[in-house]
Amino acid sequence: MFDPLILARFQFAFVVSFHIIFPAFTIGLASYLAVLEGLWLWKKETRYLKLFNYWLKIFAIAFGMGVVSGIVMSYQFGTNWSVFSDKTGPILGPLMGYEVLSAFFLEAGFLGIMLFGMNKVGKKLHFFATLMVAFGTFFSAFWILSVNSWMHTPAGYSINDVGQFVPENWFEIIFNPSFPYRLIHMLMAAYLTTAFVIGGVGAWHLLKNKTNLCAKTMLSMAMWMASVVAPLQLVAGDMHGLNTMEYQPAKIAAMEGHYETHKGAPLILFGIPDDTNMSINSIIEIPKLGSLILKHDSEAEIKGLKDFPKDEIPKAEIIFWSFRIMVGIGMLMIVVGFWSLFLRFKNSLYTSSIFHKIILFMGPAGFIAVIAGWITTEVGRQPFTVYGLLKTVDSVSPIDAPAVGLSLIIFIITYFIVFGAGTIYIFRQFKIDPASNKGIPKKVGSLGVSMKFFDKA
Repeated sequence: MFDPLILARFQFAFVVSFHIIFPAFTIGLASYLAVLEGLWLWKKETRYLKLFNYWLKIFAIAFGMGVVSGIVMSYQFGTNWSVFSDKTGPILGPLMGYEVLSAFFLEAGFLGIMLFGMNKVGKKLHFFATLMVAFGTFFSAFWILSVNSWMHTPAGYSINDVGQFVPENWFEIIFNPSFPYRLIHMLMAAYLTTAFVIGGVGAWHLLKNKTNLCAKTMLSMAMWMASVVAPLQLVAGDMHGLNTMEYQPAKIAAMEGHYETHKGAPLILFGIPDDTNMSINSIIEIPKLGSLILKHDSEAEIKGLKDFPKDEIPKAEIIFWSFRIMVGIGMLMIVVGFWSLFLRFKNSLYTSSIFHKIILFMGPAGFIAVIAGWITTEVGRQPFTVYGLLKTVDSVSPIDAPAVGLSLIIFIITYFIVFGAGTIYIFRQFKIDPASNKGIPKKVGSLGVSMKFFDKA
């Protein structure tokens, strides 16, 4: 009744979608904590220390949930995707091993000092530990995105006599053609995700008390990040799109809703894709703008899905919409960033209740954009696991639908219970006034720093 391949794909998609929420948050939050501690050491202002403690506990919870949710994917490579693991293992296995041995060990090794050690190892050494955790989150993203990028733009490999991908040039494997663009695009997405969470929390507290200094600081720092990084993300996205156009033109055609090949292709703002009939209906478009954006030439030819082999066409009905959700949220972030600059110029950033409500509403926007972006990326790679070389149907284990379906149900129930509880706890932490000492442990050696540091700040 159910296709085991579809169930296996859905199971992995569910797990990875749940998992990506936490790294997208912790990558940016680790850097934010490093900035806060650095500002406290530099300026000796208590508000930065209070904010550091406020977000430290939240980071610890989110980091833990990210680690736990990610481990499941490793098991799935062996259970549901053993053929894929066998064929790509000589390349992807070492890369994922490097991530554990370098990035994860770096994070885990210094995390304890960061969480419990400020009043034991000294301020400077503690700051170094925080920097190492922040660098570790970046380094982890480096390796994981290298793995993922290689699956999209494989390079530096050969295929042995048993059909396995084997390394020929590790530099080309790691720094494959799409990797730099994916890395920059994802890191900026993580920083924006974190910025809007922090901004949303700050806005919520300002709606309650316009004089809350810590809330003002959170909102200000978050909006500086949004106003600078959001426009840069647009540029990075354009560069990533050009790279994708070169190496995965079918994905671009599906994202843009182009079933027909066009010279001077329009930019389709809205439409209803129909993969069955290979057409798009109810179109709202801007003439020639599609070619101008995709190839920087208004008369350039954009190859349509009908001109690709039928068994190599991704689902336009899915990624057409996921792409627009991602881009739409990105444009809203740019608007919000420029709006914050205007309010800052008018000295009303901390008093505009309308703006604060908008920022509060935009709090989860980064997570939605990240998930939509990954849907676009991964569904657009189909029907391949290694683009152009290994199809998904040839990557799955010889599994039975009931077994996959049962494990999927277990995952769904477990994830919503465990990570739902963790998320609820995080939201309760958000409600604590960052300007107060409530929720900050007084006991020396407990999570956070001793209260004596507040007295000395």
